[in-house]
Amino acid sequence: KGGLESERQQYIIHGGKTPNNELSDKMYVMSVVCKNNKKVTFRCTEKDLVGDVPEARYGHSIDVVYSRGKSMGVVFGGRSYIPSAQRTTEKWNTVADCLPHVFLVDFEFGCSTSYILPELQDGLSFHVSIARNDTIYILGGHSLANNIRPANLYRIRVDLPLGSPAVNCTVLPGGLSVSSAILTQTNNDEFVIVGGYQLENQKRMVCNIVSFEDNKIEIREMETPDWTPDIKHSKIWFGSNMGNGTVFLGIPGDNKQAASETYYFYMLKCAEDDVNEDQKTFTNSQTSTEDPGDSTPFEDSEEFCFSAEANSFNGDDEFDTYNEDDEEDESVTGYWITCCSTCDVDINTWVPFYSTELNKPAMIYCSHGDGHWVHAQCMDLA
Repeated sequence: KGGLESERQQYIIHGGKTPNNELSDKMYVMSVVCKNNKKVTFRCTEKDLVGDVPEARYGHSIDVVYSRGKSMGVVFGGRSYIPSAQRTTEKWNTVADCLPHVFLVDFEFGCSTSYILPELQDGLSFHVSIARNDTIYILGGHSLANNIRPANLYRIRVDLPLGSPAVNCTVLPGGLSVSSAILTQTNNDEFVIVGGYQLENQKRMVCNIVSFEDNKIEIREMETPDWTPDIKHSKIWFGSNMGNGTVFLGIPGDNKQAASETYYFYMLKCAEDDVNEDQKTFTNSQTSTEDPGDSTPFEDSEEFCFSAEANSFNGDDEFDTYNEDDEEDESVTGYWITCCSTCDVDINTWVPFYSTELNKPAMIYCSHGDGHWVHAQCMDLA
């Protein structure tokens, strides 16, 4: 989340899933320390928190609010694994919605405090959050316990006086039933909500304009984009905000093959200054054959892998050098292992075992003994 000047922009990274389906409770602050014509150097530091530390989660939101000359991070929603005492080999990856607590995080002093608001009764994941000054608006989301996408619209206001912060929540009418949608800002008082799902296997093809005037929020449908046939017929889609009213969308390509690695990407321009016949339509489609393992969409979620150590951006030389020996040899490590005595996974003949697999076999953590990872197809599962 950015500061007032581009040189002071910071990005807060918290939670998320690792490739091995582990969850992280770490919080990182990433900032630009050097910017010139050739490269941009980032520094990423881990932020140690005290107090009510948010548990490891994914599918949550984190925003920054500003009040009385001070700022505070706000963490809400998401999913986490069931308590460790309830986790067995069969239920090791079972998740549940986090409690609907609102966490205020002071990044300067590393303090975190949780707030229980009576208006927030159910846990939510993959909702849309919009931060404006001292207020955050929560729209939509998915309740795992009820398996519904309620048409939520909450307004959470944070006051930061000299003493203890004050947090209050108001339930507003006119919300949206959507999960995993993408938010992009088109001007100071207007946002566009794109994509997402209205049911587990049904994409939400309608887009909405969210406008603010005198601290009042208005949500209305916008002209439907000219979706391409591939997008219309695709069961899943994923993407991110590119800024300036532009959304980056991706869909899997021809998945008839056992291990298709083709993805199609589109840019949707929603900015108001692009008013013409092609407004809000897709342009610049392209095909990617990059390894989809780092960007595979699973149900409502999007996976992003952040693997850099907290202080690995301090040096200058490592940005200009590449050492081939540093790459992992996946023929003997990672997924391509003999996980048990009966393991029959062959890197040359392997085919997907689960529908969510693309180019690497699914692995399940076995809690027997010291614990170890086993290929899903090598386990005797029902």
